[in-house]
Amino acid sequence: MADDDDLLRSSSTDRGSEAQLFDRDRHIMYLQMNYEILPSGYEGQEINRLTLAYFIISGLHILHALDHVDKEAVINWVLSLQAHPKNEAELNNGQFYGFHGSRSSQFHSLDNEVSVPNNSHLASTYCALAILKTVGYDFSLINSTSILKSMKCLQQSDGSFMPIHTGAEKDLRFVYCAAVISSLLDDWSGMDKEKAKNYILSCQSYDGGFGLIPGQESHGGATYCAVASLRLMGFIEDNLISQSTSSCIIDLPLLLDWCLQRQALDGGFQGRPNKTSDTCYAFWIGGVLRILGANKFVDEKTLREFLLTCQSKYGGFSKFPGQFPDLYHSYYGFTAFSMLQETDLNSLSVEFGISMI
Repeated sequence: MADDDDLLRSSSTDRGSEAQLFDRDRHIMYLQMNYEILPSGYEGQEINRLTLAYFIISGLHILHALDHVDKEAVINWVLSLQAHPKNEAELNNGQFYGFHGSRSSQFHSLDNEVSVPNNSHLASTYCALAILKTVGYDFSLINSTSILKSMKCLQQSDGSFMPIHTGAEKDLRFVYCAAVISSLLDDWSGMDKEKAKNYILSCQSYDGGFGLIPGQESHGGATYCAVASLRLMGFIEDNLISQSTSSCIIDLPLLLDWCLQRQALDGGFQGRPNKTSDTCYAFWIGGVLRILGANKFVDEKTLREFLLTCQSKYGGFSKFPGQFPDLYHSYYGFTAFSMLQETDLNSLSVEFGISMI
């Protein structure tokens, strides 16, 4: 990867004096290759195959290249990963009937010679519905009742969510997943919004950002999950800084100050103070600023320049300049350029993290 910067900075006769360009065609090729066969480096991520598919399918849609996939095949594969109760009574057994992360996670394990199913996961369910929405699937055909009724069992007494029914962490990531699932299905019966709101508010730190759990250090990803969830649940308005802040349920001035301080001297965004700029935070922090209506305060020129130093000659984006690309950072690089209104990219629904049909 040592020659990436040389490639990006080289100019040809048709580029004139512009040093760097967003290479849409190469990004499409990168995603298409990953769609056809995942590199061996992803073998350890088999259980998250649905999430990887989300980055690929949604990424192609942002790049205006969804015609590169077989939509019916995608729909059938995603639907095959949904967990279904055997009968109505099983909906009350505490299990979650959402989507599994991969085919292997559908296998049953043995506990004292009793078959125990691996549980479907809240984050996988978010990714599944995001993919189905992206390819235009009719949500009226989904058994949303089993998803939402069993999802309600995942909400804890403090308003947070666990991703599976037992033995997992609980934090803002899964509150966000539950909020997106409810919003996409247009049914909020699977969560107590008031309890979820109070949990989110308890995670705002003294510096204005949000930690994943109450009392934890503010973090870019957690802050996005908090703000996007509150917006989806209708507790804060879009373009919030143009409204009266006297009745705002969050400390908006502190939040805005914390977010704007995350743009570093190199133009990129960092996830926490004193950390290195990272491609993905152009979305996690940039998305928060867009929801708040404060994206006009972002130095878009230097942000774009930083992101292009992370653009790989192989297509896709890396975490830091000069590294190999990966699907996670590539996807959030594409979302960042969508928010920067790059030519020939679909616009982004920031709260959902996808381009909406």
